[in-house]
Amino acid sequence: MTHTFTPTTRPHRIAPSGAPWRLTAVVLALSAWQPHAHAADSSAASPAAPGETQQIQVVGRHYDNAVGSSDAASEGVIRADLIKARPALRPGEVLEFVPGLIVTQHSGDGKANQYFLRGFNLDHGTDFATSVEGMPVNMPSHGHGQGYSDLNFMIPELVDHIDYRKGPYFASNGDFASAGSADIAYKTSLAPFAQLTLGQHAYRRGLFAGSTTVNDTDTLLGAVELMTNDGPWTVPENLQRHNAVLKYSHGTLDEGFTLEGMAYQAKWTSTDQVPQRLIDAGSYNGQPFGRFDSLDPTDGGNTSRYSLSGEWHRRGADDETHVSAYVMSYRLALWSNFTYAMERPDTGDQFSQRDKRTVSGLKASQAWSHTLGGLEARTELGLQLRHDNARVGLFDTEARKTLSTTRDDDVHETLVGVYAQNQLTWTPWLRSLVGLRADKGYFSVDSLKGDAAAAANTGSAQASKLSPQAGPGAGAMGQDGILRRCGQGLPQQR
Repeated sequence: MTHTFTPTTRPHRIAPSGAPWRLTAVVLALSAWQPHAHAADSSAASPAAPGETQQIQVVGRHYDNAVGSSDAASEGVIRADLIKARPALRPGEVLEFVPGLIVTQHSGDGKANQYFLRGFNLDHGTDFATSVEGMPVNMPSHGHGQGYSDLNFMIPELVDHIDYRKGPYFASNGDFASAGSADIAYKTSLAPFAQLTLGQHAYRRGLFAGSTTVNDTDTLLGAVELMTNDGPWTVPENLQRHNAVLKYSHGTLDEGFTLEGMAYQAKWTSTDQVPQRLIDAGSYNGQPFGRFDSLDPTDGGNTSRYSLSGEWHRRGADDETHVSAYVMSYRLALWSNFTYAMERPDTGDQFSQRDKRTVSGLKASQAWSHTLGGLEARTELGLQLRHDNARVGLFDTEARKTLSTTRDDDVHETLVGVYAQNQLTWTPWLRSLVGLRADKGYFSVDSLKGDAAAAANTGSAQASKLSPQAGPGAGAMGQDGILRRCGQGLPQQR
């Protein structure tokens, strides 16, 4: 059951797990009213005179990726109209609007999704670079897995558009973008609304969001989300998720800045995989056992993410400048048990993966249009900087109590990337795009375990890589086109 109270518009709704009761009479009334309004508009139009043909225009622009509008057939922009039209069970599922991308979930709704793209098993985001409001989501040297991308802090109703790119063909994309990338941008203004969604298995979600105009050039947007869910499991998931966003925008699309704060925390109990033979047997320790039962009712986790970010932009007739910076604090404690009691029969095989870090970064780019040898050209230069200060660990546990330490490390990782790319228009139907990216990483690890192996697990290193991209494109605007691209990315080790 969903209650939506809004003075001007009806927002996107997230469908809860299970089979929630659908819309209330208030929303049904709004839905029923809208077709009549459209019909009234149609009837108000002047009818065609005898012998004349009335022209009807149908517009369907959910994706901005037409021939001539992008540098490759594998990139595009997903518009807000499409995002509002399709319900999503979990926040990360908005990425399924990217053609060919599949999003799944395991070990509870507080854990990062698993992603698949064009035959790539991206695990929890290893080879797919994701950002929200200019801040990276992927976590390097993460306690659970390289490139871990937890999108549960995102509020889908706030998404304005998604810029996606598939393949390592873009100089502006660096770490984690071997298979592709998605940049998610929030709205700067939103009609105020309050929404309550109720469903089976104790699903409850409340969302309060809207914006107000401070003056002619300034807007303040805020949103608060509260959610609980037990899922269909015998051991209730007891998911508790809290989300808040506050965004201040100044200026226009041509010149302005934004300041934004986000806060997110969640905790949950997970029901993990169980042996097929146990389900076939139908009982365990004399008790009935089925697919929704658990062998370790203490598996699960808790996580949090707090961030501050700012962005400034300026667009002129022939040039464009973007500068952004961010800082975030991130925490994750995850408890899992995949082998039950195979290695430690007395205590069970549960283990904990932990990650506690601060992340800071800066991005700047300058693009301008010019001529090169008498041909129209556009060049872009960019700088990207990111530093992670993390403490990651792996521990043997029983019922979430630590028994022993396997690894406990301080990790410092700095990545600097610079790139340049140029698009040259040779003829009205032929253009080329070439780019070069240089990345340099600085890494240090300090083992905190304090045993004989600590020295072997302590050290520092640095590495660098050049990644060229190039390709021609042929085709007239509004007609079929041929795009050929090649490039290199930064490979990830799992």
